Amino acid sequence: MLLETSGLTKRFGGVTAVNEVELSVEQGKTFGLIGPNGAGKTTLINLISGVLRADEGHIGFAGDDVAGLPAHELATRGIARTFQGVRVFKGLTALENVLIGRHTRMRQDVLARLVPRRASTGEPDRALALALLERLGLGSRAHALAGELAYGDQRRLEIARALASEPRLLILDEPAAGMNATESAALRDLMRDLVSEGLTIILIEHDVRLVMGTCSRVAVLNFGRKIADATPAEVQRDPAVREAYLGSEDAA
Repeated sequence: MLLETSGLTKRFGGVTAVNEVELSVEQGKTFGLIGPNGAGKTTLINLISGVLRADEGHIGFAGDDVAGLPAHELATRGIARTFQGVRVFKGLTALENVLIGRHTRMRQDVLARLVPRRASTGEPDRALALALLERLGLGSRAHALAGELAYGDQRRLEIARALASEPRLLILDEPAAGMNATESAALRDLMRDLVSEGLTIILIEHDVRLVMGTCSRVAVLNFGRKIADATPAEVQRDPAVREAYLGSEDAA
């Protein structure tokens, strides 16, 4: 397993947002994480990515105990993520945003790489960044300011920036939010291609069809606890899941 958690718990005052959650994420697979609003999904991901520190529990990544490590250290080890709310550097170009995501692999200061007169020292990084933008359908917008991009384009820019760090684990927090059907289909195809290349993905998403059609395994949270962890077909048949999240049979 690439990622394993056990007894993972996070409290905010009297509220237990994540309650003794155990996960096992297999390398080279897409793992889905679903649940109603307030179920604890983003808090769980914040713990795994080092944005928050757990009150209790274990986090293992690539065989190492990484619980308590800060986000920048986990990024260096190979964990990259996007966020539920778009977080791009709006005053920088799309290319510059991706180069910033490249900082864990750069030998020089990332900001120096953005200075035009020194661009020649970072041509491999620029080439990789441009290739990622092309792959995400943003090649023609490489020099546009990120703040001028449409919302769906900003979502894809975040993914390109995360991929620039060459992660082993990519965490996508509601990446399809604000995307139309065509964009969501392209996202699904991208995830499948990335997994076929060996990347591991954790997908947090309210689009249940996207999750069920993409993930090899799905965990369900409700009130901070894991109530299911199985194949998509098994999760869809689980009465507890239907009651907590999926609703009627038509919702699946």
